[in-house]
Amino acid sequence: MQWETVIGLEVHVQLNTVTKIFSGSSTAFGAEPNSQANLIDLGMPGTLPVVNKEAINKAIQFGLAINADINQHSAFERKNYFYPDLPKGYQTTQLERPIVGAGAVEIELADGSKKSIRIHHAHLEEDAGKSLHEDFHGMSGIDLNRAGTPLIEIVSEPDMRNAEEAVAFARKLHSLVTSIGICDGEMSQGSMRFDVNVSVRLAGEEKLGTRTETKNLNSFKFMEKAIALEVERQIDVLESGGTIDQETRLYNGDTHTARAMRSKEDANDYRYFPCPDLLPVMVTDEEIELLRNALPELPVARKERFVSQYALSAYDADILSGDLHLSNYFEGVAAVSGDAKLSANWVMGELASYLNRDDISIRQSPVSADQLGQMITRLKDGTISSKIAKQVFEACWNGEGDPDQVIEAKGLKQMSDSGELEKLVEQVLADNAAQVEAFRAADEGKQKKMFGFFVGQLMKLTQGKANPQQLNALLLKKLND
Repeated sequence: MQWETVIGLEVHVQLNTVTKIFSGSSTAFGAEPNSQANLIDLGMPGTLPVVNKEAINKAIQFGLAINADINQHSAFERKNYFYPDLPKGYQTTQLERPIVGAGAVEIELADGSKKSIRIHHAHLEEDAGKSLHEDFHGMSGIDLNRAGTPLIEIVSEPDMRNAEEAVAFARKLHSLVTSIGICDGEMSQGSMRFDVNVSVRLAGEEKLGTRTETKNLNSFKFMEKAIALEVERQIDVLESGGTIDQETRLYNGDTHTARAMRSKEDANDYRYFPCPDLLPVMVTDEEIELLRNALPELPVARKERFVSQYALSAYDADILSGDLHLSNYFEGVAAVSGDAKLSANWVMGELASYLNRDDISIRQSPVSADQLGQMITRLKDGTISSKIAKQVFEACWNGEGDPDQVIEAKGLKQMSDSGELEKLVEQVLADNAAQVEAFRAADEGKQKKMFGFFVGQLMKLTQGKANPQQLNALLLKKLND
């Protein structure tokens, strides 16, 4: 049977305000557990919340970035459920009148095709606390520092048909929210979390199948794997004559397994009702225009600028413009080195490889943009070769100093003295007279293969420090004398 996958996403984006959405508690990450939760966050009797206007502004800016409808009259409700990390017994959120209405985000797939993914709405709400299981034997600990952190929850329509589209959509949202400066995008810290709704149906059917929701995925890789696993599971169940239960599921990235968490609730189960402590949020046309005018460069515009300003290919510009921190890093490297193409190659090549190896973000790179720019400058001016440049980069990565310090301390400066190189070439040819004779007797095709032998001998003799262009020219001249 031919099955079609249907995917919708609910994306929780932590807004990078200094304080929480309804209280003055700090939102800083990494503080001692329960040191950043005050009486309002805990819902103590007699306390009253006050809306953080900066959270409202950041939500509106997201809506403007996706050309969505902005609801100038939005309101908060209480979503009632009981869970240990929800101290009030309800979550203050938006249901009937969310601040951001319908919009759309265009994604680009690996084959170059584009697709528009509709946004149903995005609403403001407060985050819950965090349950900690690792350090407690047979028990769970509760850290309420995160309780009350402002979120926007972005709800898509079920427009995606495979994991590639879902990941492309998630990446695009990550690029958008970091570019407009409303979220730091650090998924390892929970700044963005993805709930994936998945169903399958027979190809050609219009009616949607029963969906499941896999919650709290915090990496693109885990999202892709969780979707593949859930699609396979649902198809196996249906082809075996079973039915899909509407449920909430959890995915374990370490074991690549998933399990049912609870039956999926409907809106009625949460007993939503208007929050009696908060007035409706009213936004004027003037306020919206001020926020629109304050929007920074969006990823699409940045990609176009990279192509025109730096003469990058569309592919390179797309990669480098997608993440604001990566974009800033690249531009920093290019400014120091004066060579955008070489800078792009190193950022997307060696640097990206080290970041992936150590599983860290560009913001955590031990090699600064200035350092990489300096190293590329030394590569361009002939101080070091491409091979030596990789050694210099590794040393900088390991904290051994700036490129010039590493080059000096390790004696890595490229040999460019033509007189010295000529002597070494003559020495190698004298030591390998038989190979020289064979080279001169060979046809052009064989000579190309044999040339590498002499280059290898010279590089070994100079410990890879010889200027390759000079060396090749001298060697070729001597062989043809």
